[in-house]
Amino acid sequence: MLDLSAYLQRIEYAGDPGADEVTLKALHLAHATRIPFENLDILLGRSIPLDLGCVQTKLVQQRRGGYCFEQNTLFAAVLRKLGFSVTALAARVRQRQTTLLPRTHMCLRVRAGDQDWIADVGFGGEGLLMPVPMTGQPVPQFLWTYRVTEETPGVWVLQSQRDHVWSDLYAFSLEPQEDVDFKLANYYVSTHPESRFVRTLTVQLPTPERRQILRDRELTIDTGNNFETTVVENDEALLDVLRNNFDLDFPRGTTFRCGPDKEHNGTTC
Repeated sequence: MLDLSAYLQRIEYAGDPGADEVTLKALHLAHATRIPFENLDILLGRSIPLDLGCVQTKLVQQRRGGYCFEQNTLFAAVLRKLGFSVTALAARVRQRQTTLLPRTHMCLRVRAGDQDWIADVGFGGEGLLMPVPMTGQPVPQFLWTYRVTEETPGVWVLQSQRDHVWSDLYAFSLEPQEDVDFKLANYYVSTHPESRFVRTLTVQLPTPERRQILRDRELTIDTGNNFETTVVENDEALLDVLRNNFDLDFPRGTTFRCGPDKEHNGTTC
């Protein structure tokens, strides 16, 4: 059972939500900027359950983050609770890729204000702050700009613009997906030795002013026209970065396995 009040408190949303375009944008922005994208449980040797109860406990009660399946499962449940029509979709990530990848990303098609929107609070630091209408028109979101275009009949692409150049983030079709479809993809990305979520510590959080991206021991701050990267020196410094930059609090002495063969002594649930 979804605890809507606890969720709204978690994302610091103080409005009176309804099934309208204004609410959709406000909830999306609040969620995307307060619940970080992260894969830390995988690097602590934990499984990633996708049932709503477990997702809600982790992201809301425990004030953790998660990746696309967790984030968008929770967001879809909230939107449906408020009366939105929501369809879960599967996407192929194209960002920084040169080969065809399987459909291992989850996004949402939401109906609001007499049009369809792509909502996605689970793509990380370079993802959407607010939903994008499926019109092909550029949509500025603070320092960043996005659009959703139909590349070929039945294939849609979410793109971002930087320095006047459009880049693909991911491609998707409009075929509705069921929970069981994401369970299969989730198992692959959380366990397969070639999955980047198994090999690389990843924590990311976008805000209107900057985007923070932590990969293993490198923390990058992107302000739209400038990148600043610093190296995190050791495990204790990493815990400080998680706490201070992402509001993720782990006990002192926690270590994370980076790569499929690295040992860890992290805590367990």
